Amino acid sequence: MAPTARPTPAASRSVDAHRDAVRALVAPLPAEDVPLDELAAGEPGRVLAGDVRAAATVPPFDAAAMDGYAVRLADLPPDGGEVTLPVVGDRRAGDSPGRRGRNADGAVRIMTGAPVPAWADAVVPVERTSTGRFVAGGPATEREVTLARQPRDHVRRAGEDVRPGDPLAVAGDVVTPALVSVAASAGLPALPVRRRPRVAVLSTGSELVAAGGVAHAGRIPDSNSLLVAAAVRAAGAEAVRTGAVPDDADALRAALDAAVRAGADLVVTTGGVSAGASDVVRAVLESPGPDDPRLTDVDLAAVDLRPGRPQALARWRGVPWVALPGNPVSAFVSFTLFVRPAIDALAGRDTTSRTVRGRALAGFSSPPGRLHAVPVRTAAGADGLVVERATSRTGGHLTSALLGADALALVPADVTKVEPGDALDVLPLDGVR
Repeated sequence: MAPTARPTPAASRSVDAHRDAVRALVAPLPAEDVPLDELAAGEPGRVLAGDVRAAATVPPFDAAAMDGYAVRLADLPPDGGEVTLPVVGDRRAGDSPGRRGRNADGAVRIMTGAPVPAWADAVVPVERTSTGRFVAGGPATEREVTLARQPRDHVRRAGEDVRPGDPLAVAGDVVTPALVSVAASAGLPALPVRRRPRVAVLSTGSELVAAGGVAHAGRIPDSNSLLVAAAVRAAGAEAVRTGAVPDDADALRAALDAAVRAGADLVVTTGGVSAGASDVVRAVLESPGPDDPRLTDVDLAAVDLRPGRPQALARWRGVPWVALPGNPVSAFVSFTLFVRPAIDALAGRDTTSRTVRGRALAGFSSPPGRLHAVPVRTAAGADGLVVERATSRTGGHLTSALLGADALALVPADVTKVEPGDALDVLPLDGVR
């Protein structure tokens, strides 16, 4: 978007168009090399900023795949007959390949993961020998062992899993526990990942008090900033929660300045974006002033969405600002449809739609004219995903409607009645992908 001195009037747009407008505000964050131990212990969802290739051979040497005896197949009858060999050495995991068992005239007692002697080409499991089993911590007392050739050699060959230069993952992949493990095995100390997005969250309203505070007539707890901050964290970003800001333009501007100083990559506000006399967000957006360069790219929109019609976008000191409506369900629906894809984009994750198809378990009505986002519960049915409303009550202020919901059903604007068995687009409310 090009900088604008003053906003244009709110224009009606589709959900997809508004999602695209929010997405256009942000770009993937810079890359940083993060040590594997930090990735393993940190928050999930980090995204690779570049392709990853192995730096070392996995396994790094021929290793025993079983506890048993390392032998030379030439010493064992090919017909499977038994032979008795002297035990000429002992190898444990952690021994260097050059330690003990250099004499090829016999068998070497060997434990899982230990390097196989250079002259040996097979391991016979201990349970397939005259020894039967090893005693943990016991000495290597057997002087000879009777054994026979086995169908498998039970040797993990050097490089049979990964070789230097082999691709392990590509840019855009989410860092998983498996990738951290394989990277460590393949000789990598760190991975190049996108910086974790930092999202400033604040709610507006002089009626708001801190959660746990005294709410009397005319005052209500600030639940929105908690709701959005938790959703930010579930999306794999760091939430910097300011809390409630009164309906005062200067106070809001100061809070936005503080968010930028705190290093926010994205600012999300709730409330004050409609057409009321106390809607402070809209007041700030509509009166930037010719001498205030902090506010640019103002975009007021009436989105064809229920709940969540009033929306706004801007940049504050260059930082993307997404202003959501204040009703809790409206704020949550708007976050899911618009802010979550923006966080994914900042993090370098795939931002394509995650909707799936489901079928209505029971019928319900839907107001016409706008896409209706309905909190629903889903379950696996005989013919696929089945969907039922999380509550029969409606209203953007009914936060309890979100309890038990694990998805949003997206009912098209021209549908006034969902019948049992009707197909629906469903957007799962999962955490980090």
